[in-house]
Amino acid sequence: MAGKGAVVDQPAAATACCPTAPAAPLSEDRAAELARGFAALADPARLRLLGIMSTAEAGEVCGCELVEPLGKSQPTVSHHLKVLADAGLVVGSRRGRWVWYRLVPERLAELRHALGPGQDPLG
Repeated sequence: MAGKGAVVDQPAAATACCPTAPAAPLSEDRAAELARGFAALADPARLRLLGIMSTAEAGEVCGCELVEPLGKSQPTVSHHLKVLADAGLVVGSRRGRWVWYRLVPERLAELRHALGPGQDPLG
């Protein structure tokens, strides 16, 4: 029994009261990749764009159809779409003069999973 002023073995004390850290923490590269995805989500206009795309009947939306519902100028909408594409959250395919965008469900699932198993804060 330790008396007053006794030194307590810190690692043993920490292990007794605290859960252990994950065995394999995120690497710097992986953390940076995930942060790019979360940063892209950290904007109301981009979240609205994802919402529009997620409810599109055909699973994709023409960029020309995003200006009015978003209430932003075409260059602003294009900027937000580029941020989402650079983060791997959407992909676009050019058809003539227009670009059609669709979600990348695997990337959204990857971000959900990064928040922890069983968590689904994105939808």
